[in-house]
Amino acid sequence: MTDKRKYLGPAVITLVLCAVGGGLAYYLLHARSMPDGLIAASGRIEGDRIVAASKFPGRIATMLVHEGDSVKAGAGVAQLDDQQIATRLEQARQAYNAVQAQVQSAEASLAIARREVPLSQASANAGVSQAEAVLAKAQAVEAQASRDAQRHRELFEHGSIERHRAEQADLAWHVAQADVTAARETLVRARQGASEAALGGDKVKAREQELAALKAQLARAAGAVAEAQSVSGDQLVVAPAAGVVVSRLREPGEVIQAGSAIAELADLDALHLKVYVPEAQIGKVKLGQPVRLYVDSQPGKAYEAKVSYIASRAEFTPKEVQTADERVKLVYAVKLAIVANPEHRLTPGLPADAVIRWDEHVAWQKPTW
Repeated sequence: MTDKRKYLGPAVITLVLCAVGGGLAYYLLHARSMPDGLIAASGRIEGDRIVAASKFPGRIATMLVHEGDSVKAGAGVAQLDDQQIATRLEQARQAYNAVQAQVQSAEASLAIARREVPLSQASANAGVSQAEAVLAKAQAVEAQASRDAQRHRELFEHGSIERHRAEQADLAWHVAQADVTAARETLVRARQGASEAALGGDKVKAREQELAALKAQLARAAGAVAEAQSVSGDQLVVAPAAGVVVSRLREPGEVIQAGSAIAELADLDALHLKVYVPEAQIGKVKLGQPVRLYVDSQPGKAYEAKVSYIASRAEFTPKEVQTADERVKLVYAVKLAIVANPEHRLTPGLPADAVIRWDEHVAWQKPTW
């Protein structure tokens, strides 16, 4: 009896192991089997990599996000120390204000000159006209005095008048000559004044050029202010697009270079599942084919997706696949774009199963692994 039990024990164990092994083999062979028209695959959900980076070097004063935070496009991710930039901005503003004051003064001077020049020219021209009239009158008086002196001289020579009357007429002629000389000098000065007044237009042009130069300086100063403001604004590193923070790469106090990545984000409305389809089945996969995704944490939920990318070259199964037999098989990478992600329940890194339907007449079936 004892000997019979001794021999039956190993036999029973062997049968049990065979049964278990057979069941396991059956499960492994049939668990992944899908109806013809469906292809099952697994992978991890991924999102397009969005990097929030600094345009300028500096020291991080504050990190404004943590991993898992949802941020909108333009939301602050990190604040750099902006003390030096603030000083530069203030200097630029002061320089701008100084040039602006010069421009305002030049504009006022130009406005006055534009009003004064026509008045000066009119006054100078009037002075010339008046001097010409005075000269004409003096010349007429001198001509009459010359004739009177000549007649009085002739009358004196004939004894018709006394000497002193002839001398008076001659004196009046000399006085008239002096008046003509004075009137001519006055006309010369008036014409010089008119010439100088005519230069007022050139003075206005000179002031206009001076104002233009100052305005050019003001524009450069405004550019310096705008540049400093832009640099100051860029001290706040913002999210280039809406998404969820998947990786916080820096911490407060760290000194970074221009272009350094500070955080990585993923757009939860543009996720995809990357899977690998065996070489024997890749010919059935087409762009735009419908796909359904399943995640373990939501067993009763199926997400709609579609085939958005098919690799043109085969590769060996990635090392993440556990069995050596599967790692040596040739597969094609396929991306499955998730159509909608309500309430953002799907996140990058989440494992998911996919079913690609290449025959529309075949009913959907959830894969079992």
